[in-house]
Amino acid sequence: MKTLFKSFVLACALISSYTSAKEVELDRVAVIVNDGVVLESEIQDLLSKIRQQAKKNNQTLPSDTALRVQVTEKLIDDNLVGQLGERMGIQISDAQLDDTLTAIAQDNNLTLEEFRQSIINEGLDYEKYRENARQELVTGEVTRNAVRRRIYISPQETANLLAVMKEQTNNDVEYRLGHILIEFPPEPSQADINAAKTRAEKVIALLNDGSDFTRIAIASSGGSNALEGGDLGWRGINELPTLFSELVDGKDKGTILGPIRTGLGFSIVKIQDIRGRQVVEVEEVKSRHILIEPTIILSEAKAKEMLMNLREQIISGEADFAELAKEHSDGPTSVKGGDLGWADPSSFDPAFSNTLAKLDVNEVSQPFRSSFGWHLAELTGRRTLDATQQMNENRANQILYKRKYAMESARWLKEMRDEAYIEILE
Repeated sequence: MKTLFKSFVLACALISSYTSAKEVELDRVAVIVNDGVVLESEIQDLLSKIRQQAKKNNQTLPSDTALRVQVTEKLIDDNLVGQLGERMGIQISDAQLDDTLTAIAQDNNLTLEEFRQSIINEGLDYEKYRENARQELVTGEVTRNAVRRRIYISPQETANLLAVMKEQTNNDVEYRLGHILIEFPPEPSQADINAAKTRAEKVIALLNDGSDFTRIAIASSGGSNALEGGDLGWRGINELPTLFSELVDGKDKGTILGPIRTGLGFSIVKIQDIRGRQVVEVEEVKSRHILIEPTIILSEAKAKEMLMNLREQIISGEADFAELAKEHSDGPTSVKGGDLGWADPSSFDPAFSNTLAKLDVNEVSQPFRSSFGWHLAELTGRRTLDATQQMNENRANQILYKRKYAMESARWLKEMRDEAYIEILE
């Protein structure tokens, strides 16, 4: 009996010894952040990722202690933002996540599957990479929502930046000007000055009516370059006479300026050409339509048939488009005869914009289906607008927003940390 008991004790000791030898710490809480935690495994994963990236790019890193502090601080910030995201109900679906990862893969000229394999080849866990990407998307969305409300850009800030941008841009812009000088006689009287101004105004009237600038310059100009048709050649804004540079700055090609009084007489200037200036043009269309919305009672086929009949009446001249729109069209534009005004075609339903793109001005389309119902459309106008100023304003606002965003996001994050309970465990 004693022998059996000794054997049992020995077996228990061996089992205990084996268990102790195999005991391994799987994970632990490294930081408490309000009601959340940062795990040691998260810190180690990020440290490993940073070291791999540094090795790949031949970069040197600070000491392990300093690097761990930086990594821990980032994970604390991410945890705080993630908690706020949960309270705000912000979620990133699998479909959104796949779209983001696909875009990253395409930026690297890879398919999503090839990208996944490249992550694995680098020794990383793809599922962890995927979830980290989801968290980054949540963090970005929460931060943008919170910081956007804190940023205010005044009209004066935009105007000041636009002035600086314009000055920088002007250094690269060159103008080719035509110049006609209506001279004063030596020691001119007021009558001479008035007569010269009258002649200059007549020349401007002729030019505005389409007369040839070169021919008039050769015949009438008293300037030194009259025989060259008044051509001043290509000059930068700072190479032009001060009076001319102030007038032509920001003006469009073909603009005629004057009469400009100088010590020699009245000058007339035409901007023959511009180079070096970025010009953004947008197309707008003017249109009207008749919309028939199918219902349980009105079938798709019947709606299309109604529009075919209305089109025949319009084409034959039996009825006016606007009057038929007022009588038959569904939707808010019916009271205006279906008029949609001037608009960017990309703002319309794709089926509608595609139809307008194929029409000539004053042409009526065949009936077509959009997401709103069946349409009959007429293109009543097409124009191209210079959107350069709007583009520059948008760019200035984006620059100012980015400048303030970095500062405000850091300030917002500090405020959130100041209000949070954070305990770093040894």
